[in-house]
Amino acid sequence: MQSSNTVYEVDFKWKKMKALVSEKDPQTNTSTPKYIVDYHAFKCTALVFHPYEDPEAVIGTGTLHPVTIHATYELHGQKGTIKALKRFMTSYTHLSYNYSNSPDGTPAAMTWTSGSSFKTWDFICLDEQESAVAKFSANCWSLNNIGCVEFLGPKANDPAAREEILVTGMTLFYQMVLRATNFLNFGGAIFARAGPLDKEAAPKRPMENADGKSIRELEATSGIDPGFEKP
Repeated sequence: MQSSNTVYEVDFKWKKMKALVSEKDPQTNTSTPKYIVDYHAFKCTALVFHPYEDPEAVIGTGTLHPVTIHATYELHGQKGTIKALKRFMTSYTHLSYNYSNSPDGTPAAMTWTSGSSFKTWDFICLDEQESAVAKFSANCWSLNNIGCVEFLGPKANDPAAREEILVTGMTLFYQMVLRATNFLNFGGAIFARAGPLDKEAAPKRPMENADGKSIRELEATSGIDPGFEKP
């Protein structure tokens, strides 16, 4: 039975060192280009995400680190950390305003887990109720078709939630590829401060203003570091 969930397909273009992210229609099986991802192998900011219709604009970035096992990202000007919950397992967390139901604007602590088979390496994102909200399935043997992102749950069609999952999911995937191929990350795992992010220390972001419009940016006066690590 064909899935009715929204799916993004990610295809890598070797000549241009870019990936094309397309939305696949589950009914017609047709694909519509949505985003372009630039790869910068020798820069700290490894992934840069652009809208397909406006390649000069940037919606987000993903930054990998050669020693630490944590990754960082930026989404519409909002910086965040994808932090390892455990040193030697694929268990990560990031803070989300898009999936938060808190009336005072406290972000939700999302959890990434993984599983693998002979063909795919799956990264599953869970909300605070441990319900799956997305799955990024990476193809282990394909050089061009990187994988696909399947969106689940009540926010499967929310554009802001989709962009968050795309940026954090792809950043986490490449951080794990780096960990598997870089011996420095093994040393980083030994000394890493693994554990949850402190969502209570994060800036509060009200879900809506008086006009019912979504507020996307962090409060300008927060002055709190985006990592929000617990001691």
